[in-house]
Amino acid sequence: MSALAEIKDAARKAGFARRKTAHANDIGTGAGVLSGLLAGFRGVPLSGYMPIRTEIDPTPAMAEAAAHGPVGIPVIMAAGQPLKFALWEPDMPLVAGSFGARIPENPEFFEPEIVIVPLVAFDAAGGRLGYGGGFYDRTLELLRAKRPTLAVGFAYTAQEAESLPLEPTDQTLDMIVTEVEVIDLRA
Repeated sequence: MSALAEIKDAARKAGFARRKTAHANDIGTGAGVLSGLLAGFRGVPLSGYMPIRTEIDPTPAMAEAAAHGPVGIPVIMAAGQPLKFALWEPDMPLVAGSFGARIPENPEFFEPEIVIVPLVAFDAAGGRLGYGGGFYDRTLELLRAKRPTLAVGFAYTAQEAESLPLEPTDQTLDMIVTEVEVIDLRA
């Protein structure tokens, strides 16, 4: 394992520990903060995610947004490939997908302009540490090459790290939404 991989692994373990504690104390305010942000983007195609493990839950905000425009969820096609996004609606049939995330039974794909991104840790500069598969980095790079795409990290405040070991291929976040605030990094 390279030195950078070891540093990332340690940062990921620390992020998971902070997220687990925050999740255990979650009072459910995060989706409301996310809904407040998304209200300013009514009708813009967006993707959320179906939470796994101790990820903060965006589905109430996604359900509200779905009343105004297309909302999707990511589908892992294969290792090393970008994600695809399948249209999602509240209460639609879902099946188990890769890594335990639920996906639509009969996916209909589209491209979002806003991507709500789960994460393990983030920093004040918009750096993001995920699970290590690079799916969101590849996907955001691809989407941003086609059109402006807003990457919104959704996390607990406790997931913030002072700094993260980032690589040139890591895509930064434009905004971060926590259970208490919206941090706009676009300025």
